[in-house]
Amino acid sequence: MDRQKVESSSGVFEKTTLPNGIRVLSERFPAVRSISLGLWIDVGSRNEPDKLAGVCHFVEHMVFKGTKHRSARELASALESIGGSLNAFTTREQTCYTARVTDEYLTEAIDVLADMSCHATFKQADMTKEKQVISEEIKESIDNPSDLIHDLFQKTYWGSHPLGRPIMGSQKSIASLKHPDMLSFIRDNYRTGGVVVAAAGAVSHRELVRLVEKKCTFAKGHMPTPLPLVAPATARSIMQTDDNRQTHFCLGFPGVGYNTPDRITAMVASAYLGGGMSSVLFHRVREEKGLAYTVYTFTDFYRDGGLFGVYLGTDKTHLRKAFDIVMAECRKLKKKTMSSAELDKIKAQIRGQIILSMESSSNRMNRIARFELMMGRYLTYRESLREIERITPAKVREIANRLFDESRLAITVLGPVEKNLFSDFV
Repeated sequence: MDRQKVESSSGVFEKTTLPNGIRVLSERFPAVRSISLGLWIDVGSRNEPDKLAGVCHFVEHMVFKGTKHRSARELASALESIGGSLNAFTTREQTCYTARVTDEYLTEAIDVLADMSCHATFKQADMTKEKQVISEEIKESIDNPSDLIHDLFQKTYWGSHPLGRPIMGSQKSIASLKHPDMLSFIRDNYRTGGVVVAAAGAVSHRELVRLVEKKCTFAKGHMPTPLPLVAPATARSIMQTDDNRQTHFCLGFPGVGYNTPDRITAMVASAYLGGGMSSVLFHRVREEKGLAYTVYTFTDFYRDGGLFGVYLGTDKTHLRKAFDIVMAECRKLKKKTMSSAELDKIKAQIRGQIILSMESSSNRMNRIARFELMMGRYLTYRESLREIERITPAKVREIANRLFDESRLAITVLGPVEKNLFSDFV
């Protein structure tokens, strides 16, 4: 077994790669009694063929329906009965089953996570019922415009690429999902080469490795490689009108990948423009002009690229004015070098967020797992802080000039909108 150990002032990180390829990570730090665990499968909606859109999220639901050893009710109570919790989530690139317990119940937590992910029964009858449940979940998302706008924006930006589909799939794709196809997808993708078990808190790495090696019985090998990312080459737009009182709006530009030196610089640019109540867009759009209640920026980082986006909700009569302010601030960041004082404020904001997040075992678990899956390496939090300190005003201006390419702008509108409002851009 391959082993790695990194000791720092923030804790002790250890990594062991089992002979079958499963990677086991832990970060032990003092002053907590909790352990946060994640069993990560390196497969998400990006890996799905069109006819199986939503299958990763569907599988995530199905593992809670029962295993060879536990009923659905027994799974639900296994950790709750000892004060812990059990959950899961699906992203565009990963699926994760999570548990949080006190340090005395590590064995129970690993046993439940391994049982769910390795021994779920996937009964046809449960599949039929869960289709109804997920159909209602999709309806709920569609009825929530602040959720729907982001799915529409992904479609605008990524087009027919799997990243452009909702993670849950559509009602049509879920209704047509066949039992054999779901089982085949699991066999192809739930393999040891894509499994990472991560833990943070009051955890013994040696015991964690022993339990994972004993209980996790995934098929050996690697899952198929997902389609490569293709960013849009031209400007794109989707305008979807409805009877909402408010117009929801997203715009975006090509971003950067997770494992690049530019990721932190892009985060700085995002924080400056729309990273909270002190940001430029919050001040200009909301405080100064009163055009919106909610306005913020967001960054999506994938293995081989990403996107940089802005969201706001406003009245249709104010949309173009708000859009023009956003574009003006993006252009300003391209032309004018940020002052050192302004940059220092943003650095302090991001640095504080990292330091505060390190007090949570759940945040630490997610952090070390994503570092492993997306970069193949571990960073201490001090190394992360040093990355922030290396950012200069010139680097922020340089990344702004690379990101804010108006010829590749994506615009999405949901709600009342005037026809041809953005005809000068798309």
